[in-house]
Amino acid sequence: MNIRLLYFASLADRAGVATETRQTSAATLRALYAEVSEVHAFSMAVDRLRVAVNGAFVGWEHAPADNDEVVFLPPVSGG
Repeated sequence: MNIRLLYFASLADRAGVATETRQTSAATLRALYAEVSEVHAFSMAVDRLRVAVNGAFVGWEHAPADNDEVVFLPPVSGG
């Protein structure tokens, strides 16, 4: 399946891109994050992130579907 990924803050910095489309057979978002973590050397644990699919927050065991837009959201600080 094809998944559109969006990265923000430190994840976008680490990946060197804000968006990408990937082919995956990941059964859960946790597995998808592990897959892209390996590619981009993400070190942030899933318990520090939020994840959204097609604009709605979901749990890490959610099964992605073809053409989903998945956003991994790290904690951010501002001032």
